[in-house]
Amino acid sequence: MVARLSISPVVPQITADFQVTNATVGLALSGMWAAYALCQFPSGVLGDRFGERRVILAAVGLTGMSTLLLAVVPSFPLFALAVVLLGAAAGLHYTVATTYLASLFDNIGRAIGFHVAGGPIAGLLTPVAVAAVASQYGWRAAMLLGTMLAIPVFLLFRWLVRSTPPSRPDQPMAERFELGAIGELLARPPIIYTTLLAMAGAFTWQATASFLPVMLQAHHGLSTATASLLFSLYFLSHGLTQPVTGWLSDRFSRDGATMLTTATGVVAYGLLVVDSRLWVLVVGSLGAGVAMSWGSPLQSRFLDRLSTAEQGAGFGLVRTVYMILGASGSLVVGAISDAAGWTVAFGLLAGVMALSLCGLATNRLFRLGL
Repeated sequence: MVARLSISPVVPQITADFQVTNATVGLALSGMWAAYALCQFPSGVLGDRFGERRVILAAVGLTGMSTLLLAVVPSFPLFALAVVLLGAAAGLHYTVATTYLASLFDNIGRAIGFHVAGGPIAGLLTPVAVAAVASQYGWRAAMLLGTMLAIPVFLLFRWLVRSTPPSRPDQPMAERFELGAIGELLARPPIIYTTLLAMAGAFTWQATASFLPVMLQAHHGLSTATASLLFSLYFLSHGLTQPVTGWLSDRFSRDGATMLTTATGVVAYGLLVVDSRLWVLVVGSLGAGVAMSWGSPLQSRFLDRLSTAEQGAGFGLVRTVYMILGASGSLVVGAISDAAGWTVAFGLLAGVMALSLCGLATNRLFRLGL
């Protein structure tokens, strides 16, 4: 996550150096996130075929190499290619890391929560570190932060983590990509239902990560510094509550923990649009972080509904599906903000959370078994 987030803070320097537009850099970043999402399913297939440890090491190593390329490429087309390669390399990690944790721990919600917490912690620290390095040594040196982090992580993981046997070492990987098998898994009602919930969460997360600081400035008139501070509070809350929601899902229920996050989201996003007092915006930003901690219980819910043999490729497949569908959050909320203003745009996010909450309550109330 540090490697992927290190680009955005230095976009102005990149555009000036390569003499390209923000839209051109934005297209490259979109390619990175798309490659990240598309590699979730192949990651699971590779983990089943070769073992999770090998794939995780490949992901960390290739991520470090990609960031090194970002620092040295001489032209923007090569830079854009390296950005997409970075997304693909990083995308190999999450699915196999999650299924690896599921094989080690009974309380998978809490384990996934600690794992997911790495992302928001990176979101809190990376912009500050990148800005500090770039101001002293230029944007290319800032790109090396990903490389500098990947090297010790690669060596420590290789040294400390035991090898994992592949679950399907003899099955041809081509069989895992057959449309019939993919369609059968995605057509199961509990998988459809959980994928829709995850898609709603991903839609809201994407929009929040893209536009929360802009909304705070444009809608409430906050300074850039104050809006950035609230954005950091959002990431801090998001990171600290991931293990908590995971533990709650282990201790009580997956759906109960998810209902807590969605109910918090309804209130938090409502506060963010209806009141400009600073303390209200602080509460709203912290609440949005709690709301976006749906990943631990919902991802555990997926794993609960997949057999051990299905978890690698199956979890990667649903990750690819809901991430691609949820990626429209930035586009939709950005377009609505232009057309109808930020109240309607962020009010939509409160509505999405409310819709998820209603779906969860209906499933529990009528015992639909989804």
